[in-house]
Amino acid sequence: MKTSEADILIVPGWSSSGPDHWQSRWEKNLKTARRIEQQDWVRPDKDAWVARIVEAAAQSVRPVVLVGHSLGTIAIAHAGAKLARLPAPPIGAFLVAPADVDRAHSWPVTAGETFGAGQESGFAPLPRAILPFPSVLVASGNDPYCSADRAREFAGVWGSTVIESGEVGHINVASGHGPWPDGLLAFGIFLQRLSAAPVALKRTPDA
Repeated sequence: MKTSEADILIVPGWSSSGPDHWQSRWEKNLKTARRIEQQDWVRPDKDAWVARIVEAAAQSVRPVVLVGHSLGTIAIAHAGAKLARLPAPPIGAFLVAPADVDRAHSWPVTAGETFGAGQESGFAPLPRAILPFPSVLVASGNDPYCSADRAREFAGVWGSTVIESGEVGHINVASGHGPWPDGLLAFGIFLQRLSAAPVALKRTPDA
């Protein structure tokens, strides 16, 4: 599958992804990519984030592939059951550097914010149902927001294939991942895998 054959829905994490973030670059450079905008990026609410993801997927006209980072990966996992009930559910999810919401109290200070119990606004506990579509999870060996062991545990419960990316931090601008060519290559390989699976075609909206 080519990127032009899918609606690529970008799902950022807390505070969204800035202009130099690899998600923003993909949004700019991939013709069929668009960001799912949340009403409140700084005070995230799980139900609101899930609703936006489901709405964006339902409005897409091509097969949907979700691209999540950090808290966005957790939002995708929470949305799984509702996405599965769509007439044409997403065909895959590319999940990068998940945030361990069960251990938010141990996250570092981010943009002046310290996270603790309850501040993850309903994202905890971690959703533990298998995702209803193929997925890969890109894990870092030294992510301050999620240990490698926990990331592998998430992949196990979600049915995701793990990509071990080495000690690369949170795979964001702060860790040196602006363009992130290795990630784009891995995403392309994932799309090729999806090409071999049956795809539920989206319908063109009625006039």
